[in-house]
Amino acid sequence: MKQFTIKITCKDEKGLVYRISEILLENGLNIIKNDEFVDNEKSQFFMRTEVAGIAEPEKVIEQLKKQLDDCSIELSQNQSKNVVVLVTKEHHCLGDLLIRNQFKDLNFNILAVIGNYENLRELTEKFNIPFTYIPAENITREEHEEKIKTVLQNYNYDYLVLAKFMRILSPDFVKDFEGKIINIHHSFLPAFIGANPYKQAFERGVKIIGATAHFVTNDLDEGPIIYQDIIKVSHSKTAKDLAKMGKDVERIVLANALKLVFEDKVFIDGNKTIIFE
Repeated sequence: MKQFTIKITCKDEKGLVYRISEILLENGLNIIKNDEFVDNEKSQFFMRTEVAGIAEPEKVIEQLKKQLDDCSIELSQNQSKNVVVLVTKEHHCLGDLLIRNQFKDLNFNILAVIGNYENLRELTEKFNIPFTYIPAENITREEHEEKIKTVLQNYNYDYLVLAKFMRILSPDFVKDFEGKIINIHHSFLPAFIGANPYKQAFERGVKIIGATAHFVTNDLDEGPIIYQDIIKVSHSKTAKDLAKMGKDVERIVLANALKLVFEDKVFIDGNKTIIFE
């Protein structure tokens, strides 16, 4: 008996759940858990179903597509996702992910880490994970990204995770990995975008700070949001205090976002997400 997760997006109409369930039954699949949502404005139907049984995934998808108009269907076996992590200099998010990977706290396997600085090599290799240094100096952004793509060809990965990778990706790179790049942003979007967010927050006297995990698109820091969180602060906190507190939020937000994605609970719908928690 294998367990699968089926994600379906299609035009809403009467009898969808019945027709879908009938096909699953015909293929010997037992429904373990089911979630549905209808966007009434768009008349769009979303369904996430966990099933168990012995079935041919291609056959199930083919039968579902014959029954559903203008649909998107994903069927995946419930197993760990493979990821490659991209980093620059900051260690807090990478360190958290390496520990979670070591103790299997998330449904993922870190295959490799790629950095545009050497700073995090020692940390990465302590966990017996390969680290590849690809410097960005004196070459174009496109040349740098081509070197990254060459390294990525060595790995069978599901997602790229930007764990404080502080470089703007080119449109071509983003297009090649559409829906597969997850970033952690250092503020509660859309406020304080750009450099020195904690200094901006300090100067504005904010009462909350936060972080946002999102899919990467060609609109800088405006991709579909997966998870956000905040903490309250007071006037007694300095900019350094905010930065330290912010790093804690970033770690938690990134981990929670990845948990949702790796458990196949996230649907990308245009520039927003539908999430079944």
